[in-house]
Amino acid sequence: MDGRLLDRLPAAFWTVPYAGSRFPGAPAVAARPGLAAGANCQLFAHEVLRHFGLAPPPLRSSELWTDTQATVRVPRPRPLDLLLFNATDDAYGAHVGVWTGEDEVLHLCAQVGRPVVWTMAEFAARERYRVLIGVKRVRAR
Repeated sequence: MDGRLLDRLPAAFWTVPYAGSRFPGAPAVAARPGLAAGANCQLFAHEVLRHFGLAPPPLRSSELWTDTQATVRVPRPRPLDLLLFNATDDAYGAHVGVWTGEDEVLHLCAQVGRPVVWTMAEFAARERYRVLIGVKRVRAR
């Protein structure tokens, strides 16, 4: 794990509650931006990247997977890349996390209810997240 990356994440990120209705582009997010009211996995991951100076587009998982303007698919993750997981290889409704390095992914899921760091083996052990669809890197502006 890149401890430096996680150490630079403000404490407020670790207390964000899971809120499935707060996703990129949702009216609730437009009305009340930020993470204080909670987030789904995608919104949380996007805000983590924004904190570190990247500008991910407000795309849901299947849109993110097909996007070629602001992101690129990469074969191996590096810190701050987005990983998409699902029970199948379908990107629709996929779970999104942020690679922190050393086989660990920071993410927010309904199962835990708050941000957590899991290894790839921990994702693979759960039916809902067992398939790594792939890795996306946000292009620098």
